[in-house]
Amino acid sequence: MHGLISLWNTIQLTLFPWLEEELDPLTERQKHFVSVIELIKPERFLQQFCWIGNGRKPKRRLNLLKAFVAKAVYDFQTTEILVEHLKSCKNLRRLCGWETIWAIPSLSTFSRAFTQFSESEVLNKIHRAMIVKNYGDKIAGHVSRDSTAIEAREKPAKKEPKVARPKGKRGRRKKGEQAPPVEPKRLELQPDRSLEANIADLPQACNVGTKKNSKGYKESWIGYKLHADVVDGEIPVSLILTSASLHDSQVAIPLAQMTASRVTNLYDLMDAAYDSEAIHRYALDLGHIALIDSNPRSGEKVLMDPAQEARYNQRTSVERVFSMLKDNHGGRHVRVRGPKKVMAHLMFGMLVVTATQFFRLLI
Repeated sequence: MHGLISLWNTIQLTLFPWLEEELDPLTERQKHFVSVIELIKPERFLQQFCWIGNGRKPKRRLNLLKAFVAKAVYDFQTTEILVEHLKSCKNLRRLCGWETIWAIPSLSTFSRAFTQFSESEVLNKIHRAMIVKNYGDKIAGHVSRDSTAIEAREKPAKKEPKVARPKGKRGRRKKGEQAPPVEPKRLELQPDRSLEANIADLPQACNVGTKKNSKGYKESWIGYKLHADVVDGEIPVSLILTSASLHDSQVAIPLAQMTASRVTNLYDLMDAAYDSEAIHRYALDLGHIALIDSNPRSGEKVLMDPAQEARYNQRTSVERVFSMLKDNHGGRHVRVRGPKKVMAHLMFGMLVVTATQFFRLLI
């Protein structure tokens, strides 16, 4: 946290005055953009895109990545709007690294660069490094876990036909005859597998999802689900994108594995969708206390005591993070297709949200 304070003082007292001497006076949105770039320091992660001397020299990927961050900061719906704004706004254009209008790349170059960012998952690496550096030495009181619907403009994938199980003989089994083997469920396998294996096992194709809203009515959408772990200060520390139809409980253990490698926390806060014995047991193995709303599948609902209920109310922080992403940083207008590109689009917004929340802790 001391490094974050030092960076904030440097930005406020040194960088902004120097930029305003070189450029026109900065707007508040431009100052926000500069602060985000200074915190994430993306140049450290772009070595893989360096030109090695074969063929035509490509446009600098650092400038293009900064431009996509600006798109999330300004909440531009399309890359076309971003490019038009770069042409008309000298300050933002130069902050991204282009001195003249003619230096701005074409839309196809922006598209190719975005594909590279999504395929390499460089944004996930930037986000992880930002969390570990600025929050890794702190102890988080609560991790709030939930998911949100992400609507996409693509056709849902066709459902794979279910494999019919062989029917057994009717009636009681003979003495000594063994029951047919039961295939273990995903939740039973996850605790013994690595994070990479668990994420690879989760479906990511676009499909139809349905969930109840806050008023108890069912809502459906075509697209994906973004699952998140959010710590105190409304800082998202772990993010996973899956198919819209996947139940929230299937992502709880992979999220817990990802979060445990980044921060140390004491309590896991989850709603009734996560009320599973496997999730309770895994949280206990990590040394956490799981506060999960009871799901009365059969029987009476188990109530929390007043102290637990007060802690459980902290879970709304994850809802506020989703609200910030959707209302201010691109979460409501996904124009790309495919899980990797959708995740990259959302990660640009989440990088901005994370940096913003870090600086708000100081203010």
